[in-house]
Amino acid sequence: MILITDELRARLLANGAAETETNYVPVVKLFNPVGAATWILTELEADGDTLFGLCDLGFGFPELGSVSLAELQAVKGPLGLGIERDLYFAPRFPLSVYAEAARVAGHIVEAEQLLRHAAAALALSRSELPPNAADDERR
Repeated sequence: MILITDELRARLLANGAAETETNYVPVVKLFNPVGAATWILTELEADGDTLFGLCDLGFGFPELGSVSLAELQAVKGPLGLGIERDLYFAPRFPLSVYAEAARVAGHIVEAEQLLRHAAAALALSRSELPPNAADDERR
């Protein structure tokens, strides 16, 4: 499976090239089909290898950080299975919301209720939360 299509690469590179720090809505989700590791990614550096996003290796401590695309592509698990892209991932919140929900849960979560709770918690501590794409879609 191609982990990062040309379209996804272009979006990730555009986010990575931005001059200002932005709380992007994730572009892609990668996961280990035979393990607990998951990555929700928002940016790709100009080197074409360094991805940034929420990284969860399955140890109960997800964190924001960088990961090498080449290293992810090189992973071969049981039966030769490698890292895969979640074809059905439909992000609705900025990365900070996924990070807050993962901090509370101890792993990356996609449950709408948990993400909305995390968004509300962030709104209490920040004067302005980036727009929620889900609300725009419903209008």
